Amino acid sequence: MAFELPELKYAYDALEPHIDARTMEIHHTKHHNTYLTNLNNAVAGTDLESKSIEDILSNLSSAPADKQGALNFHGGGYDNHCIFWATMSSEGGGEPGGALAGAIGDFAAFKEKFTGAAVPLQGSGWCWLCTKAGSGAVEIKAMPNQTSVRTEGYVPLLGIDVWEHAYYLNYQNRRPDYVAAWWNVVNWGEVEARFDAAK
Repeated sequence: MAFELPELKYAYDALEPHIDARTMEIHHTKHHNTYLTNLNNAVAGTDLESKSIEDILSNLSSAPADKQGALNFHGGGYDNHCIFWATMSSEGGGEPGGALAGAIGDFAAFKEKFTGAAVPLQGSGWCWLCTKAGSGAVEIKAMPNQTSVRTEGYVPLLGIDVWEHAYYLNYQNRRPDYVAAWWNVVNWGEVEARFDAAK
């Protein structure tokens, strides 16, 4: 069964002024869709067609050697973006609650550390809040290009895309401004649910 492009739970303009509608539309329908297409091409005709993206990325070394590069890049790109859309909301912002708040601790310090990992990331990539299943603890990890934290045994909870395509129309080369704005749309309820499911 082919992977599909997820429908957003909000309109493309719902995250304005923090993330503009045109960037959202291009990012979702063009960039994410390209990762989807290439992922489906990579799994076509193999036993990977029956596996979830979580299984594929978590067990990348067991995939056919000639498929691993495409699965890492396009599979990671597909999964990363699915999480990215789900963890943003027009009613986002603020701070987390519940068990996640306890795992994070001092939110101001966490926010500073996360931003400090996302802004200087060289080239293209993502910054993630992630956890090891069953640990009840969280970590911050910067990953290059589209490589998923799943490939290192982590469960992704919240990630920010710092590829220029995620912000260039509105912020040009001002990545710090984009990251600062993004905090206003983080859907902490979704992130908390992802953390609770992984505990």
